[in-house]
Amino acid sequence: MSGDTHDGVDNTRKVVVTGAAGFIGSHLVEALRREGANVTGIDRKSSWATGEIAPSADTGSLHAIRADLVSADLSTCLENAETVFHLAALPGVRPSWTQFPEYLHCNVLATQRLMDACVRAGVPQVVMASSSSVYGGAEGTMHENDLPRPLSPYGVTKLAAERLALAFAARLDTALSVNALRFFTVYGPGQRPDMFIGRVIRAALENKPIEVYGDGTQLRDFVHVSDVVRALMLAAAPRGRGTGVLNIGTGQAVSMNEVLALTGELTGRTPDARYGPARIGDVRATTADIECARRRLGFTARKDLRAGLATQIEWARRSLARAASPRTASPAGMAPTRRS
Repeated sequence: MSGDTHDGVDNTRKVVVTGAAGFIGSHLVEALRREGANVTGIDRKSSWATGEIAPSADTGSLHAIRADLVSADLSTCLENAETVFHLAALPGVRPSWTQFPEYLHCNVLATQRLMDACVRAGVPQVVMASSSSVYGGAEGTMHENDLPRPLSPYGVTKLAAERLALAFAARLDTALSVNALRFFTVYGPGQRPDMFIGRVIRAALENKPIEVYGDGTQLRDFVHVSDVVRALMLAAAPRGRGTGVLNIGTGQAVSMNEVLALTGELTGRTPDARYGPARIGDVRATTADIECARRRLGFTARKDLRAGLATQIEWARRSLARAASPRTASPAGMAPTRRS
């Protein structure tokens, strides 16, 4: 393969992606392979098809491993890795109140074990997914120097994972760097079906009512998955290398009601919103202060909400059509068929 780069990513290196079969992880794996990177993907999902895809003239290789980070032998996976993208985590605010042991396992213990293995393997850098949930509620924009005040067990575990990773980077016996990217509300093709935008689009396309938690005036900084992937790759580039936390968002907040209206415009069907009480742990508003990411990474979001929603609507239309067909394709997040 050539030594060309894109957004600073060296296309001859080996990288590891945890949570490779997830929403963001699957997009990242595809982007890295398009740049020629050789990817080792790790995920514990039963739908994650393990095996090898050899490199081609257009893409790097993929070595897919089904494993739990808490119990897996990570030494072989991390051998000669130049970058580890740590995306594996159990998401969701509401379930974290009743499933806290599982959140500790997936978000905290898995991170501790991965970071320990990275130090032992001499991995030079980790780029990890954190969350705006670490901030809790806030008035105005959220800045990296704000005191974290998570309002849910999920937010607590994401903050703990972030702090663990930074503690490993601070060890005197390692040259490991850690960029913890605090993602705001990520959406786009392949988004989890329980997320708000995914539920709104499906309700519109199927002409069904949608339950809205609260009065719909809650504000979110919605950032498209393509921008999140670009931020991850920039954070692994020489310019972005360092240790610390960075907000990844658009810097603009949009209300739930605005999303409902825009989805109606784009689909031709205004979703039938049924408003109910807000859920425990949901924050009133999130807006990212994006100056640090702009300065350190050269990152600003490129896709506005209208264009981003259009990509997810089109993906949802295709997904529903496949589900209605007797011959269905592999769902998003699954690895393609491998050659033995």
